[in-house]
Amino acid sequence: MANPPLEEGQIKRIVEAALLASDGPLTVANLTRLFGPGELDEEQASKQVRDAVKALQGEAEERGVELRRIASGYRYQVRQELSTWVSRLWDEKPPRYTRALLETLSIIIYKQPVTRGDIEQIRGVGVSQNIMRTLVERDWIKVVGQKEVPGRPSLYGTTRALLDYFSLKSLDELPPLSEIKALIEPKLVEEDIAVVEQGGEPDGAASDAAGSSVQDESPSHENVADESDTQDESAEAAVRATADADQGVADGAVNHADAAPGIEVSAVLPDDAAVEDGAPSAEVVPLHGAKSAN
Repeated sequence: MANPPLEEGQIKRIVEAALLASDGPLTVANLTRLFGPGELDEEQASKQVRDAVKALQGEAEERGVELRRIASGYRYQVRQELSTWVSRLWDEKPPRYTRALLETLSIIIYKQPVTRGDIEQIRGVGVSQNIMRTLVERDWIKVVGQKEVPGRPSLYGTTRALLDYFSLKSLDELPPLSEIKALIEPKLVEEDIAVVEQGGEPDGAASDAAGSSVQDESPSHENVADESDTQDESAEAAVRATADADQGVADGAVNHADAAPGIEVSAVLPDDAAVEDGAPSAEVVPLHGAKSAN
């Protein structure tokens, strides 16, 4: 027996409640399945749910949280500009990513699919097994195939979990390498100078010898060894900038009931191993025209 059709306001409240109660992002299809027969127009069900989501996004514009679409669907999350205050809910400080971790991550993102040997050839130094293991364990990268060369080494690509962590719909939202160098390089130099003045070794010392990176602004799957040094550093800088900018967002992804009555702010914090050794990864997702492996 069909149920009576629901009014727009009721549909919107149901969608909002589901998004707040869910442990993760929800797609329009996920939300549509919440409704019983007759509650939505049979031919316009998806549109009614999308309209409800759009209305909720508009209502959230003046709130401390936003309803954002990411790779896996829609979710409520704390606005980035409020992360300084919200992060005080947790005693520990947000972890900082090392240069080695970010270099490894950016090479995988911009050059996927790549082997561990490809990464080492680009960086000019060995890649710690801990870095690769941490990335796989965090579901930021995964094996997407084997390279057809002697030994058939594993090829790595990024996953949707990486996109969700950095609040991205696709890797196309990452900036082109050509726009990153001028913006980020001076800051990296300042950091290295500060470390040297304190008697330490620059974090990027190992990566300064890094061989080539990306010649174009889109990830390429071949000629890994023939890229330029400076753009490799730009790739690392691109992800470093994204990591710094999105740290607060990741720390404050909203699920249900902590930030305010009926709302919990769920922190998405990398573990210590990820900070020191690992870089984010993800399923092979298209970047600047590269085809997805999924």
